[in-house]
Amino acid sequence: MEKRKLALVTGGSRGLGKEMALRIAEKGLDVILTYHANQDAAMNTVRAIEEMGQKAMAIQLDTRNVNSFDAFFKEIRTYLEETYSKPVFDYLINNAGTGIYKPFLETTESDFDEMMNIHIKGVYFLTQHAVPLLANGGGIINISSGLARFSLPGSSAYASMKGAVDVFTRYLAMELSNKKIRANVVAPGAVATDFGGGENKENEKKRALISQNTALGRVGEPEDIGGIVAFLCTEDARWINGQRIEASGGIML
Repeated sequence: MEKRKLALVTGGSRGLGKEMALRIAEKGLDVILTYHANQDAAMNTVRAIEEMGQKAMAIQLDTRNVNSFDAFFKEIRTYLEETYSKPVFDYLINNAGTGIYKPFLETTESDFDEMMNIHIKGVYFLTQHAVPLLANGGGIINISSGLARFSLPGSSAYASMKGAVDVFTRYLAMELSNKKIRANVVAPGAVATDFGGGENKENEKKRALISQNTALGRVGEPEDIGGIVAFLCTEDARWINGQRIEASGGIML
């Protein structure tokens, strides 16, 4: 009997993370997802995955709080042993995050630290904690941003952290090669979600600007991203490693 594969998706209750979790489940994988505060949304995603015939679990996690990671992975290990009789999972998707739109000259140290803690420090040390439980031949998908390639005013702190994620991912691909773990980046462009106050969904002036500067002529939607992440959680993607895949519809080409 073929082993059931399992993915851990941080920030998997809403928006892009929810779409990733659902598309991964469609590929026949079980899913553990984390949520920050909205347990109801997380459980709705769990039920949707279970309706597909896959196992799912939601765990609360604040990825800014590095000190919580030991307890989090203890809970993960217990769940894996009880459910699969082995404390191993196959894919880690570092998706959880928040945005900030603030000019460089108005960005405070607190703003900077918030972006750093969730987008690079949290990702760095959560991944470090996860690796002992990651299966040989598994994978890590880090979520970056098109803003690490092109520049739009007001995103300097956020985009700088995503640039760090791009570099970090290449190092993961090199340093985890002994376990044959692949590490890749998916970098969405502007997507219409509640992220960053819902700017890309509600601000019509910004939506028009994005559409005019995107080859495919529109703002992205969550369903444009989830399938790419799901693909990287399959054997079809086994030879993709250390790469940055931008999914932006061709913005700022």
